[in-house]
Amino acid sequence: MKKVFCLLLSLCLIFPCPAALAEEVHVVASFYPIYIFAQNILLDIPGVSLSCMTTPSTGCLHDYQLLTGDMRLLSDADALIIGGAGMETFLPAIRGQLPGLPIVDCSEGIELICADEEHHHDHGHGHEHEAEEEYNAHIWLSPKNAVQMVKNMEQQLSALLPQHAQQLSKNASEYITRLEALNGYIADSLMATSSRQLVTFHDSFPYFAKAYGLEIVAVVSLEPEEPLSPRMLTEVIHTVEEAGNPPLFAEPQYKNAALEAISRETGAPVYMLDPLVTGDGSITAYEDVMLKNLDTLLEALEQ
Repeated sequence: MKKVFCLLLSLCLIFPCPAALAEEVHVVASFYPIYIFAQNILLDIPGVSLSCMTTPSTGCLHDYQLLTGDMRLLSDADALIIGGAGMETFLPAIRGQLPGLPIVDCSEGIELICADEEHHHDHGHGHEHEAEEEYNAHIWLSPKNAVQMVKNMEQQLSALLPQHAQQLSKNASEYITRLEALNGYIADSLMATSSRQLVTFHDSFPYFAKAYGLEIVAVVSLEPEEPLSPRMLTEVIHTVEEAGNPPLFAEPQYKNAALEAISRETGAPVYMLDPLVTGDGSITAYEDVMLKNLDTLLEALEQ
């Protein structure tokens, strides 16, 4: 028996088993909402691990500065999934240092809203530089856009992982079915609201508003970490009053002193809308947050 065991051990050393030869494929998502989408698409895919480059508390990637740990994580990655549309302003640095890293861009084919919210652009291949400078990148907050992002993610991951293409397609199809049902439910629920106007803390929600026929009459701050000057605050208060004091919507990731000041001056109530940039990482996080936002909107718009 001892001789047989030694023989088997020798054979394993000479001819490693397939499991020992197989290397895990490491996929990295740029930030929280992309990580949630990727979780659903990569569900039950063997030999593939998923990481989020930024911590779940990072929030939106406004002017995010790459850390040494980020580059170390990406140097071991087989693919990086990004939201695109200019959200990842650090992308040129990654491409400069890791030119061979495949980038999965989820924004392909999505109609982008200009930063000034006055023009629209059909975002396809070859427009990344323009998108970084000119377009609102919060594309995931429209469930219809989320469907397109999932399709893009599935197609590009299938090209990178052809051995798992069938399972990736199945996962994406099941998730898209859920997202389309969510989109229909939100549209039906908001259809009957008498009020359609709102004021948002920063420019997270134009895609959501456009999808469901809502009007954002004012955005308090384009850069959420920058305080408003007295002049800017006065201008927003005037805009809110002219619009009839529609509800104000804060975001849980940021301080809301400006909105509280506007509320005191105008009497407009403050509610909370979550742009889905932080959370517990659950696989149903997108649906959960969007349904909670819907409840908030229905309460606010039916007052």
